[in-house]
Amino acid sequence: MATAEATAGDIGAMAGYNEAVVRQFTIAATFWGVVGFTVGVLIALQLAFPVLNFDLEWFSFGRLRPVHTSAVVFAFGGNVLLGTSFYVVQRTCRAPLFGGPTLAGFVFWGYQIFIVMAALGYVLGVTQSKEYAEPEWFVDLWLTIVWVAYLVIFLGTLMIRREPHIYVANWFYLAFIVTVAVLHLVNAAAVPVSFTGAKSYTLWSGVQDALTQWWYGHNAVGFFLTAGFLGIMYYFVPKQVNRPIYSYRLSIVHFWSLIFLYIWAGPHHLHYTALPDWAQTLGMTFSVILWMPSWGGMINGLMTLSGAWHKLRTDPILKLLVTSIAFYGMSTFEGPVMSIKAVNSLSHYTDWTVGHVHSGALGWVAFVSFGAIYYLVPKLWNRERLYSIRLVNTHFWIATIGIVFYITAMWVSGIMQGLMWRTYDALGFLEYSFVETVEAMHPYYLIRALGGILFLIGSLIMVYNLWQTARGRIRDEKPFGMPA
Repeated sequence: MATAEATAGDIGAMAGYNEAVVRQFTIAATFWGVVGFTVGVLIALQLAFPVLNFDLEWFSFGRLRPVHTSAVVFAFGGNVLLGTSFYVVQRTCRAPLFGGPTLAGFVFWGYQIFIVMAALGYVLGVTQSKEYAEPEWFVDLWLTIVWVAYLVIFLGTLMIRREPHIYVANWFYLAFIVTVAVLHLVNAAAVPVSFTGAKSYTLWSGVQDALTQWWYGHNAVGFFLTAGFLGIMYYFVPKQVNRPIYSYRLSIVHFWSLIFLYIWAGPHHLHYTALPDWAQTLGMTFSVILWMPSWGGMINGLMTLSGAWHKLRTDPILKLLVTSIAFYGMSTFEGPVMSIKAVNSLSHYTDWTVGHVHSGALGWVAFVSFGAIYYLVPKLWNRERLYSIRLVNTHFWIATIGIVFYITAMWVSGIMQGLMWRTYDALGFLEYSFVETVEAMHPYYLIRALGGILFLIGSLIMVYNLWQTARGRIRDEKPFGMPA
């Protein structure tokens, strides 16, 4: 007798859904995730042991740091978003992808080419002078072409849908696609010196460039790392728990309030700078207000488990998804607090910010991505279930311990760093030199590296589990929640 998972795969095939491209994005996301996590461990070790920067400029911290950031955000996270959005929009619209396999294939391969081009640019030092080491103009141009094709597919699928209602997950995906396009076009605006050379000059300068950069940077967090992954939450959590979303009305309020408020929050990155004080206060105010819709979404996700909390004992995939929502709530509380000027004067430019970013990136983005991937692989490869449910639980605990090591070390290190920077002696001079603060942070850098190593090990366990699942193997084990 066919299993539910096999039936779901058969239904997708009969409906003409393009699941081949979703499989491709799933494989790419898994691959780039391991690459990004590995580079993250390496640069964490470089901070703890500077000798690991080697003598080759291509492998220095300054060049590998943007490789890590782009690999985990745009390569891992981007492939997860593109793959899940293509899966969700077909299923919720009951229509195959607009443009057929050719256009979808172009988006997949075009996006992988963009990732490789950007990574090579970072390593070779061919970038614009931006906070996030913006790739040069020709890479930005190629990404624009690919992204427009992505928008055409997603919007076209919504237009040819057979289901009259547009499910809220698609609202979040569409907001992510459109807003990221606008952010990219404005922030990356540059004039090339020549069309045969890599060099270009940005259109912005001075404080205008700083404001544009953080309007882009914070809204990349808001729409790429938040809105897009909320689309994942609103589809995969109800599917995994087998219950409807707690409140559809709350999800609509969550969407519109988040979309309106997030776009104004960027200036909180520029407190105590040359940015006009009113703009700093505006960013702070909207950041604090943003706490409310963010927690509305968290509550909606968690309350979907009402009457089904017992499933957490037997379903580690659901455990990953629910823990990701908890981290989302924690990060969206911490962020507004850190935007307050009095707190920001202590936290900014310290490792506290690094801890905050990674509690969201690892706990929210990575965990909800892992949950979605674990959900998708048996269905996409038409398997009865995952190779091992117990290995999912092992992955969950190893990765969770790694996150806790990482963020607690950075919280302690960052607060200590900020306090040392503002400590004066009896004569009014700074008590500590910058080098002394770096020396004091060394033990916490070791703990951070350990946390990263644990997180990487968890991802490798996932790769093994998914590989065996794709091969059609099932591990002989007792049902999860019972003694082994």
